[in-house]
Amino acid sequence: MFKPSRILIPTDMSHHADKAIRQGFQIANQFGAQVFVLHVVQGLQQCAADYYVDDNLSQELQKQIMVGAREAVQKQVEKLAGKSASKGTIDVKEGVPYDEILNEANERKVDLIVISHLGTSGLEKYMIGSVARHVLTGAKCSVLLVR
Repeated sequence: MFKPSRILIPTDMSHHADKAIRQGFQIANQFGAQVFVLHVVQGLQQCAADYYVDDNLSQELQKQIMVGAREAVQKQVEKLAGKSASKGTIDVKEGVPYDEILNEANERKVDLIVISHLGTSGLEKYMIGSVARHVLTGAKCSVLLVR
């Protein structure tokens, strides 16, 4: 029987991710597994066709975004996992979501990724979101896709 000991739960803070967090913590409680919750912030664009953001301002904005994201994920986990939330480690990284999820899974040596089938894009017409699809195809461990 598969008994996960290290679980990664990526979140984009959508209602779909809420389901994955609940499920991931339930599994962790059942098997006494360690939980890692990850949120990935995609980089702030510094310039576009008609404007440019100063380097210092860009760095300050990115710092505020990362702090705000960490606080939001902490609240999400506390709301959904209750007392079990204290057993989880929260991390916020910047980058391409599926790349960072796969990197985190490898670095943390997780044996299970619990991820929602769709994210914030809300493209319900598709069977599976692009991040989840990339994670499914690139993961070296088991992946539980939560609907």
